[in-house]
Amino acid sequence: MKKFFSVTAVFLGLSLFAFSQAGTDVKTAADDTGKATDKAAKTTGHATKKAAVKTGDATETAAKDTGKATKTAAKDTGKATEKAADKTGDATKTAAKDTGHGVKKGTKAVGHGVKKGAEKATDTTPKKSDDTTK
Repeated sequence: MKKFFSVTAVFLGLSLFAFSQAGTDVKTAADDTGKATDKAAKTTGHATKKAAVKTGDATETAAKDTGKATKTAAKDTGKATEKAADKTGDATKTAAKDTGHGVKKGTKAVGHGVKKGAEKATDTTPKKSDDTTK
């Protein structure tokens, strides 16, 4: 029986050693996983920060370029509007001149016609002595 207790004691000792070794391995694996996770998180955070900075720079550049393009377009539109206004003004001036000339000619023609009509009317108006309507 002494032998049985010796074998049992040895077996129990080996079991405890084996289980303690497995516990150490699990703890080491967990520590390694934690370190790897920490490193990955830091690397991801750094990459995310870098990407955010680059995105911010690109957005700023795009905003500046858009502002310049808008300013140029506004300037070009202003010039085109001014040119169109000048042409409209010139056309209006010419139309007014032509209209004035036409009115002057028409007035002269009407005046001449009225004068002729008045002369004719005077010629055909009966004189008092020729009045037979009495």
